[in-house]
Amino acid sequence: MRTPLRLALSLALAGLLLAALLIWGGVSPDELWEVWRRLSPSTYLTVLAIHSTVYLARAARFRALIPRPHRPRFRDLLGVSAAHNLASYVLPAKTGEASLVIYLRGACGVPAAEGLASLLVSRMLDVAALCGALCLACLAVGGSAGAGSGWTSLGLVLALATVVIGWLATRGERLVRACTSLARLTGLERTALGRRILGRAVTVGAALSAAGGGGGLSVAAALTGPIWLGVFGFYAILARELGMAPEIGLAEATFGSSLAVLANLLPINGFAGFGTQEAGWVVGFATLGVPRELALSSGLGVHVVQLFNVAVLGLFGHVAMALTAPGSRRD
Repeated sequence: MRTPLRLALSLALAGLLLAALLIWGGVSPDELWEVWRRLSPSTYLTVLAIHSTVYLARAARFRALIPRPHRPRFRDLLGVSAAHNLASYVLPAKTGEASLVIYLRGACGVPAAEGLASLLVSRMLDVAALCGALCLACLAVGGSAGAGSGWTSLGLVLALATVVIGWLATRGERLVRACTSLARLTGLERTALGRRILGRAVTVGAALSAAGGGGGLSVAAALTGPIWLGVFGFYAILARELGMAPEIGLAEATFGSSLAVLANLLPINGFAGFGTQEAGWVVGFATLGVPRELALSSGLGVHVVQLFNVAVLGLFGHVAMALTAPGSRRD
């Protein structure tokens, strides 16, 4: 397919996603203007720099988890990752997550199983990091509030979840084998659909076993910490700029925004996460004593800035992906 046609198709796809954002996401020009009016240019440039750095780190993590024979060039994967993030964020019920596998195969020639394995391990690392961040936030908030046993208990439960999910991220193929064993016990393998599913599961299990080989998993795990530090720093800066009290520090912002992130990770969100992300944000910050009206207004403002960045970076990603030679690999 010629480059101009690929570019036109990529821009058309990006345009459809942006149209869905505007039509079903409930973002109006007035809301955008109101948020920009409350932000200083220096604050926006700071959070844009943080957001862009998170994109670079996420692309590097995806790349580290793809086996070396199929590993694409970083510049190609960066465009794919940005385009995927737009689809993942805008489309409801996390259906956009599958776009990474499609984009990697179409633009970089990465087999579907390897692309899916990279996505699954990345998401397990994300959930482990989110649980770990929530654990530390609960312990910090409980300590500053004066020894709250409830905070400490929640922190310990989250610490256990961090260990378990982190272990699964390094042993994802065992989870696949457990699922295939269950399918055999229930007789699913005797059906045509079951045999196809089991055949694909075996391929994905092998890809999960190979994901991060040669130190790639260690690199991915090391990148996950800075990624989430950037995410929570992004939220903390915007929350303070949009009216949160000075008492809301990084620990409090981490707890409040973690519930918003968790709500968006669940496959129940609508277009662009509107409604679910705000609900998580309001519940999180209301638990810390922030008035509901302030929590809601700041949550909407943060969401608008985040979506604007995702849309702009995703548009650039689609252009970069269109200019990538199909099947290009390796530096």
